[in-house]
Amino acid sequence: QVQLEESGGGLVQAGGSLRLSCAASGLTFSSYSMGWFRQAPGQEREFVAAISWSGYTDYADSVKGRFTISTENAKNTVSLQMNTLKPEDTAVYYCAARRGGAVRDPEMYDYWGQGTQVTVSS
Repeated sequence: QVQLEESGGGLVQAGGSLRLSCAASGLTFSSYSMGWFRQAPGQEREFVAAISWSGYTDYADSVKGRFTISTENAKNTVSLQMNTLKPEDTAVYYCAARRGGAVRDPEMYDYWGQGTQVTVSS
């Protein structure tokens, strides 16, 4: 049974940093691409960042240069380092996994975590 569990969310002031982690179990982590998505109240889930099994990374324009996605295969963990946070980054952040390449479409991901809340105050 595949499980993804996010951690690291919280409340931070604008300009601050947070590091999200997602621990994966029940899958061969090195064969999967991992993604981070977010969903604010009343909005659709949107792509944030993704990393493929080969190390290719992709970022939404809104977070490029501020967020960094990385994996630790030995720990079956994917992280999202978020710097220079803005109030518009406030959302529930979700980790997702899929076999195959890193893509932006959330419909293409097979497994999802429960999400972790990130709140950025102005």
